[in-house]
Amino acid sequence: MALTPSNMFPLRQKAPSFNLMDVSLKKKLDLIDLKGEKGTIIVFMCNHCPFVIHLLEHFTQFAARLKPKGISTIAISSNDIKEYPLDAPDEMDKLSKKYDFSFPYLYDPTQKVAKAYDAACTPDFYLFDEKIELVYRGRYDSSRPQSKIPISGEDLENAALYLLNKKPIPENQFPSMGCNIKWK
Repeated sequence: MALTPSNMFPLRQKAPSFNLMDVSLKKKLDLIDLKGEKGTIIVFMCNHCPFVIHLLEHFTQFAARLKPKGISTIAISSNDIKEYPLDAPDEMDKLSKKYDFSFPYLYDPTQKVAKAYDAACTPDFYLFDEKIELVYRGRYDSSRPQSKIPISGEDLENAALYLLNKKPIPENQFPSMGCNIKWK
């Protein structure tokens, strides 16, 4: 496990479009069809990363609470499944069912989407406004596996609350930290 920070994609940049396979529905879905009315969270994650596993239950509950408020969530896995078979689409589907995801879990087999977002680690969080322009990127909160800091989601939650209340989101944002994306 190589501890890797996110690359901090430029704020106000438009979300790169994509059309990826939803591992549960077994059909391709497009960003435009999945974006939320008031905002969209995109998280690059995978099944085996201890940083993802650490916050996954809390994050899935957080995403479910935001959905009726108009902020949708999209999870994407871009890992090399030849070297990391636990991140294969069938395993992704099992994980989404185990945690009862209220959001699609998409597979990026070419890794082009991860590269377009300059994603570097899992988890890597992005929050876009209603025009799918980036307003927040970085960490979920300061908790890490074995840190003894309780999981709160405060960094991403505060950004979402600013967005919902139409207030400017502070630009002093901290990178996410996690396992590096497993490039081919």
